[in-house]
Amino acid sequence: MDAGQVLVVGGTGKSGRRVAALLPGARVASRAGSPPFDWRQPATWPAALGDALAVYLSYPSDIAAPGAADDLADFAALAARSGVRRLVLLSGRGMPWAADSEAAVTRSGLEWTVLRGSWFAQNFSEEFLVDEVRRGSFTLPVPATAAEPFVDLDDLAEVAVAALTGPGLAGRVLELTGPRALTMAETAEALGSAIGRRVAFRSVGPAAYRDGLVALGLPEDEAELLTQLFTEVFDGRNTPVTADVPEVLGRQARDFAGYARRAAAAGAWPPA
Repeated sequence: MDAGQVLVVGGTGKSGRRVAALLPGARVASRAGSPPFDWRQPATWPAALGDALAVYLSYPSDIAAPGAADDLADFAALAARSGVRRLVLLSGRGMPWAADSEAAVTRSGLEWTVLRGSWFAQNFSEEFLVDEVRRGSFTLPVPATAAEPFVDLDDLAEVAVAALTGPGLAGRVLELTGPRALTMAETAEALGSAIGRRVAFRSVGPAAYRDGLVALGLPEDEAELLTQLFTEVFDGRNTPVTADVPEVLGRQARDFAGYARRAAAAGAWPPA
């Protein structure tokens, strides 16, 4: 499939902009785009869809957020009526509460692929935890022994492009991980080694974490959702490494330590 026939919804986000960069000529849908696209304004959807044949779907905030499943179902129905053939949905690993949102795509009648990503390595260098890491620590409501096989978003984007433009991945749920799981303590050590100064991990209880997010200005419902997400997905269910990235890309997944070195070299964590 030609890149010009692909629409990247959420094309300015962490994953979407990487997918778009790998597909020169693809259409990018965002609130700041032309024409604009807004999940909360369905009237903006048809113009953004245009004559696209394949669509990458990244839902803002979280795929399990209230209203996400209904929005995705409505969009999938419109896509089918508009001639779209294939949908590729970004989801999360170990998130049973995302089932309704995934079903909105898998039951659409179109070709589909679901990408269940592990925690993004880039959460430490883009938006979410970057300011904390610059100050020398990061905080989560999980124990230091909690382990996660962080997926590099550059790998995820390459898998997404393969699903959007190539054969063989329709009807599959892919679980995308890095090549090894790191505990939070090991993650902090890898970050510190790449940056050249100590990075500490701080474990706090769920209530304290939620309250901290609210104090930073996050709405209470979003703070509650994020806290629940972190405490559940880091309970060990997502620790095993999968072979889906190597299978699709024909090479090993990028390692977290390599990601940290590249991000540090690019200036992600200058001294605060």
